[in-house]
Amino acid sequence: MNVARRATGNRRIGHAGTLDPFATGLLVLLVGHVTRLLPYMDGEPKVYEAAVAFGTETDTDDATGAVVRRADLPAPDRVRGALAALTGTIDQVPPSYSAKQVAGQRAYKAARKGAPLALEPVRVTVHEWAIRELRPERLDATITCGGGTYIRALARDLGRLCDSAAHLAALRRVRSGPFDVRNSVSLESLKIGPVALMSPVAAVQQLPSVVLTDEDLDHVRHGRSVSGVADATLRTGALIAPDGRLVGIAERVGGAWQPRVVLPHA
Repeated sequence: MNVARRATGNRRIGHAGTLDPFATGLLVLLVGHVTRLLPYMDGEPKVYEAAVAFGTETDTDDATGAVVRRADLPAPDRVRGALAALTGTIDQVPPSYSAKQVAGQRAYKAARKGAPLALEPVRVTVHEWAIRELRPERLDATITCGGGTYIRALARDLGRLCDSAAHLAALRRVRSGPFDVRNSVSLESLKIGPVALMSPVAAVQQLPSVVLTDEDLDHVRHGRSVSGVADATLRTGALIAPDGRLVGIAERVGGAWQPRVVLPHA
């Protein structure tokens, strides 16, 4: 985050979902007033390239932890069958070393003290496991899932469902909603800085566009509603200036769009 602040010259930096410390890949950052768009962004699905190592389970569910259990390697058909059980909407127990809270206490802090918390299962969605390579000791797969899914916990549970043991050996996020790592700026480029930023329109491209006239634009600048809601099913829209810039976000109130976020210099 500090690297991004120096590269952009802006102290106000937000993110659309963190990465585990050992993970690599895409981190979506919002700069300046664009951070106000975060509640309106669609960060799903998440896509990860994951490597699952069989034979050992760790206390962190990944390669950074201490081994707590060993088991024989699973047969490939057992792995494939277990993947089917871990696809769809499932109940997942978060890792002991996670940011989950119980009675105001962080799970990872309790785990570090040797008193891990009893965490309740959370409902998550796993859309697909695409196997890239499956060997007796390791699975390389591309996982498409919904927000809130712990890939570390998927690795842990995969081992258990195979009557084996497993942990996450490597993880790389390659996609988050509309954003792809192939279009990202590298950390090395950020360190050199400055960098070109994507248009704020990209952050809310899933929303219907409400193209404003010059008169509408003046109303929006002053927080006043504008007309033009033809489709009564629409609830939220992206306000677009005549020149294509994102002006803000509006919600439908009756037969008009009421601005909820108006970006500076609109």
